[in-house]
Amino acid sequence: MFLHNLKYTIKTLIKNKSLIFWSFAFPILLGMFFVMAFSDIENDEKLKAFDIAIVNDSNFKQDEVYVETFKELSDKKNKDRLFNVKYVSKKKASKLLDDKKIEGYLWLDKNKPNLAFKSNGVRQTVLKFVVEEIEENKKIAIDLVPKEMAKGNKLDPNQIAANIINKRNNNEVKLNNVSNSNLSYMIIEYYTLIAMACMYGGMISMTALNQNLANMSKKGKRVAIAPTKKSVIALSSTIGSYIVSLIGIALLMLFLVFVLDVDFGTNIGLIVLLAVVGDLAGISFGILIASVFKVSEGLKTGIIISVSMLFSVFSGMMGVTLKYVIDKNIPILNMINPNSLITDGFYSLYYYDSVDRYFNNVLYLLIFSAICIFVSSLSLRRDRYDSI
Repeated sequence: MFLHNLKYTIKTLIKNKSLIFWSFAFPILLGMFFVMAFSDIENDEKLKAFDIAIVNDSNFKQDEVYVETFKELSDKKNKDRLFNVKYVSKKKASKLLDDKKIEGYLWLDKNKPNLAFKSNGVRQTVLKFVVEEIEENKKIAIDLVPKEMAKGNKLDPNQIAANIINKRNNNEVKLNNVSNSNLSYMIIEYYTLIAMACMYGGMISMTALNQNLANMSKKGKRVAIAPTKKSVIALSSTIGSYIVSLIGIALLMLFLVFVLDVDFGTNIGLIVLLAVVGDLAGISFGILIASVFKVSEGLKTGIIISVSMLFSVFSGMMGVTLKYVIDKNIPILNMINPNSLITDGFYSLYYYDSVDRYFNNVLYLLIFSAICIFVSSLSLRRDRYDSI
């Protein structure tokens, strides 16, 4: 009976055109809309080479590390260069900054870097980061000198640091602007799209469960008086709806990867795990709505769509800023929002080396699913019908 009902559930769900549209087609259409609406905006926001000045005095010329690094990062042959550098006097650099013709300028004083800015922003932060990176490399090189001199070797700290630069230039340790190819403001939109599709799986499980409720369908009336265990029917219907929903998630992710060329990183196993667990949360949510709310199927569908879209907005679908505001001011809201947990799980895999945050999100999703199923089972056990 279990296999028969599982097969029957999958067949009836796939033949439901309205259900397939919302669960399969709508997320894909929404993904295409994102590309048409936001791709040009993202291209405009990509970091492009910007103007800076360097005080080209004897202090700078004698520091081979800074000379070679900024030569590399401003090479016009490099399409991903960071800077357009003007080598001028300090007086000229100050005037360029006052006239807003450069974002900032650098000068060296007793081998110590100094930066001058008129305002704070992304470009100023990039220049500051580059200088800090150079100083860190120099510090590592200089720390090696006492050890080598203790062995009787005479070494020039600047020469060691220059060797680091040479390795960088030879692609062994390279500092390049990779923001255009790797950092994507839109990618979080695709993450929220997957999260929304997972939650839309709730419509599938809700429909499957409604077929077995006596107050919702003719089949449910037959199930209510049948000798078959209700737990077997409910379990097979849930698994069937889960399988159908996973097919929709798989199609969406294949579309994003192979058609829209979305980069999900290299942790394929963890990506699949998050999608599977996220879809389980959506299925559990649909079961909760179907069992707790004693209303028509159309109204239940409306509740799932409305709540899912609200969760998606909170998770950053309409702009990343709202998600960060909630994280900062009401973090508990995102901890109970399955869309945010799914989105944050993908985000942590893409941007962080550690998987601790990722597994926390997976754990919270499993807890969310368990609570939904527990509450649903209590509600279904209490259902009693005076007549069928």
